[in-house]
Amino acid sequence: MTESVESLRELLTLEELTNRVGMSVRNVRFYTTKGLVPPPIRRGRSGYYSPDHVARLELVRELQSHGFTLSAIEKYVAGIPVDASPEDVALHRAMLAPWQADVPVEMSRTELERRAGRSLSEDDLATLAALGIVFRTKRGRFEVANSQLSVGLGLVDLGFPIEAALAAADAYAAHGRQLAEELYALFRTMVWPLYKESGASPERLREVVERLKPLSIASLVAAYESAMDETKREGIAERTRRRPRTAP
Repeated sequence: MTESVESLRELLTLEELTNRVGMSVRNVRFYTTKGLVPPPIRRGRSGYYSPDHVARLELVRELQSHGFTLSAIEKYVAGIPVDASPEDVALHRAMLAPWQADVPVEMSRTELERRAGRSLSEDDLATLAALGIVFRTKRGRFEVANSQLSVGLGLVDLGFPIEAALAAADAYAAHGRQLAEELYALFRTMVWPLYKESGASPERLREVVERLKPLSIASLVAAYESAMDETKREGIAERTRRRPRTAP
């Protein structure tokens, strides 16, 4: 099949690709051998790279910025169809970026305890980890959600059971995955096609997603509060029905 002039114009040399994605030639070739990106498109003795290569390398870089190990990156990329469009890969990248401005800060245990204003036992750290506030890194340091640290310490002081924190984390993870899958499907099938038809770039979609994230978080909190109020009302009504009636 003869390629269109437009598709040929989109092809990049290796040097142009490395400048575009901010990676070294060595890294690009390494990720290619690992199967994280497809091999270059051959034109005689020369290899060229398409928007698909760009999108997948940018996704790899995004995953790295979130602390994914190479094996975790390989597992994540393996879940993306081989025939996924550059726009679809770009959507994966957009959904990966932090949804809140409070990015965890890495610090040593000494720095963490200084920030906490006290020494922290292993049980304290385990509870804070279960609450999603403090995580130990492989290098023996800690990633800390600064804005939530005082809240977590307050719960530790109140004797909040770690079993409850772990159970809550499991609930958040299960429902969070379902929500993520549904939101991804919504953007892929209802949002991106409209922007694509208008000639918008994948970066334009990324900008749209970034602007929607704060609204999505606010909507999620509002939906949770509404559901919690309804649950409490149902609980009160159920207890009222079960309460024995006093004789007149």
